Amino acid sequence: MRRVAVFNNVSLDGYIADRNGDMSWAHKQDAEWNAFVAENARGEGMLLFGRITYDLMASYWPTPLAMKNNPTVAEGMNRMPKAVFSRTLDKASWSNTMLVKGDLAAEVRKMKAESGPGMVILGSGSIVSQLAQEGLIDEYQIALSPVVLGKGKTMFEGVDKKLSLKLTKSRTFGNGSVFLCYEPAP
Repeated sequence: MRRVAVFNNVSLDGYIADRNGDMSWAHKQDAEWNAFVAENARGEGMLLFGRITYDLMASYWPTPLAMKNNPTVAEGMNRMPKAVFSRTLDKASWSNTMLVKGDLAAEVRKMKAESGPGMVILGSGSIVSQLAQEGLIDEYQIALSPVVLGKGKTMFEGVDKKLSLKLTKSRTFGNGSVFLCYEPAP
């Protein structure tokens, strides 16, 4: 059975984007953090997106600017298979992307039952909250950034039941960020 993980940058006050949807605060420019991100981009698996995050990622990673600024991550993002969950998109034009229009939870259950490498949700707070409530997320990877936004969007917007999690690993970076991994608690 395939696993589903989430990777999100989160502000100290719990937001994945500010009140205007901006996530530029999450881009850290130092060698240690960039090496960590590049190592993760070399992995295998499938990337899962909601439409808003897909549009954002697809507008940047296939560009010459992305290849210039961060070639290792750009290569990984463009190479990896991707799925975008959307009721409004007619097509997904980014390389190696399939468009999924069916019921989110049912489709992810089917994908998890297939053989193959794991899947990672990047951003996509509405997808995270829906799948979390269905018990379909196996790991939460949080990059806690030392910034307070005051208001914004959380990845758990709409979750109406308690999700108990257990810490499985952590790493502190010189830039003040802390990487935390959680799994659902039994």
